Amino acid sequence: MLANVADMSTAGEFVWRSPGARMQRTYGAGRLALGLRDGGTVIRECYQEAGLRIRMPRVEPGEALEAVVINTAGGITGGDRFVLDITAGPATRAVVTTQAAEKVYRSSGGIGHFDTAIRVAAGADLAWLPQEAILFDGSALERRLTVDMDAGATVLAVESVVFGRLARGERVDHAYLFDRWRIRRGGRLVYAEGLRFEGGVADALKGRACGAGAVAAASLVLVAPDAEQRVEAVRLLLEQVHGQGVEAGVSAFDGLLSLRLLAADPFALRTALVNILVLLRGPIPRVWSC
Repeated sequence: MLANVADMSTAGEFVWRSPGARMQRTYGAGRLALGLRDGGTVIRECYQEAGLRIRMPRVEPGEALEAVVINTAGGITGGDRFVLDITAGPATRAVVTTQAAEKVYRSSGGIGHFDTAIRVAAGADLAWLPQEAILFDGSALERRLTVDMDAGATVLAVESVVFGRLARGERVDHAYLFDRWRIRRGGRLVYAEGLRFEGGVADALKGRACGAGAVAAASLVLVAPDAEQRVEAVRLLLEQVHGQGVEAGVSAFDGLLSLRLLAADPFALRTALVNILVLLRGPIPRVWSC
């Protein structure tokens, strides 16, 4: 039997170690399937395993069904793995979000994974709106978002990341982040993106392509029949947030709107993102305000 031992670190703190022992890792899986009954969206299947939970708060009549994904581990570190599967049946309306910002802690070995697969049937309208991931120094995370949607469906998807907590004076010098998006509409690949940071994150963020010192970033994609008609309204809103320290750009083509936000102030980016989401789909989930 291995015994825990306590060593005194150079900072004068006790550090607990278990010689030869492997650190415990977290696994979580969730599966949500939505259908239609009496003209309203209902849950057909809700499966949750280990560290992942799904809750459905009450919404006002006529509003889209809301599902909140909860990581009961309180964060992600190296070696953790989470898998989420969402299926929206024909003509359903729903928004899926997360309970809070996802904290990605320093890794003692390995990479944390969060894979999300979404299927959206004809006439369905699904919004994937997780709150931001906050990366700590030395963290390692891979996120994969895969969307397969019908040609007549609507999907709004957001992913955002913050490098360190500004209010705590935190700085992320080294970390690993890989963000991968794949969206297929009617079986055809219409959006593909890969974002990768590895090693000296602080130095990379100083570059102009990364906002010349930005520590918060967000990507938003809207795939909808009227996506191109919304771009001018979004640009008008972006002119306002640019004066608030947020750098942003938007483009639209072939029923797809793509938006990127960068900011040195995470709160300014979140505020701008909330305003854009309200413009594109109306009220955001209440957990975003908690």
